[in-house]
Amino acid sequence: MSRTDACVDFLQRLIRTRSMPGQEADIAALLVSEMRSLGYDEVSADAAGNVIGLVRGSGDAPSILFNTHLDHVDAGDPNDWPHDPFGGELHDGVIWGRGAVDIKGPLAAQVYGIAALINGDRPPGDVYVTAVVQEEVGGLGARYMAETLEADLIMVGEPSRNEVRRGHRGRVELQARVRGRMAHASMTDIGRNPLTVLGRFLTLLEGMDHPHDPNLGTGTIAPTLIRTDQTSANVIPGEAHLTLDCRTIGGQGADALKEVLIPLLKSCEIEGTTGDILNPEEERASYAGLKMTYGAEHPALSLPADHRAVQTAVAVLAGPLGAAPPVGVWDFATDGGHFAEAGMTVVGFGPGDDRLAHTVNEHIQVTELERGLHGNTALAREWAVTFAAGG
Repeated sequence: MSRTDACVDFLQRLIRTRSMPGQEADIAALLVSEMRSLGYDEVSADAAGNVIGLVRGSGDAPSILFNTHLDHVDAGDPNDWPHDPFGGELHDGVIWGRGAVDIKGPLAAQVYGIAALINGDRPPGDVYVTAVVQEEVGGLGARYMAETLEADLIMVGEPSRNEVRRGHRGRVELQARVRGRMAHASMTDIGRNPLTVLGRFLTLLEGMDHPHDPNLGTGTIAPTLIRTDQTSANVIPGEAHLTLDCRTIGGQGADALKEVLIPLLKSCEIEGTTGDILNPEEERASYAGLKMTYGAEHPALSLPADHRAVQTAVAVLAGPLGAAPPVGVWDFATDGGHFAEAGMTVVGFGPGDDRLAHTVNEHIQVTELERGLHGNTALAREWAVTFAAGG
């Protein structure tokens, strides 16, 4: 069986192994078994349940940590899919299913791309291949790994269409909470409806000016969920909550956003209501039992286009890809922000069309998977040395 065929087979098995956040035990076991069968020098799972494979280098070149994640988002109604979302079916050179692009295709391409160096020319420095837990819900696994495993260069394998990515906006999830006065819905003079306040607030959000970054673009705030303390339709609620998905540029964290949004919400209050902007924290537990409490926040990630790590990755990939790949930024946040916040140098590269992520048409072409596989092999063999030499 060719390396590409083996990679395809592995991807199909990954897709057939469901791995929602907090439920990654089975896929972690599959990954550990595959890495061991491929001959990785060390394979283990850390306290969070992250899987870590190591291929030892032959010299003292900088170390590289290749990174993806184990979890995926909900598939929704399987009847909406053209093929079984957990079938891993191969049709006309295309592999279908939840995770084909985000993130099991890139994971398979990293595992098999780096394995190509085990029985041949060893990489010049140590190479780690890692897959973390709970990326889709705030990054518990990456937060833990950024504190416990350090490497000189990080290659995040989120789908990039086999192009190089040098950053992304961050993500902060906030909650606008308004308290009013509960009453019978027929007695609007007695009640103080918090939804009225949120309605005014939503109108002001539409007209907000957002900061712009020449590398990452413009920040955005999208209202996504709304709920009240009521399940009865004939009651004016006493409290209402609005979830805000904030896409941020560098230096724009939760506190900075609250400084802007709290006065805006306060200006929308009516008599008898009070509003506040919260950054709610939640305790999460990994399948391995590690617990962490944090807010839903991914830091922004940004490297200049002429950064040495970016340019050397482009130069290395030009060989296996046949031409220098374009350089851009992701629209979505990744775990790379956690590694960058810990002081590590982070670049992105992975097969798969990111526009298919989280959709019912998620699929990856075998030819694109193969290009990603060869790209990862070249990066593991040449990126660190080229980077250390200055390009």
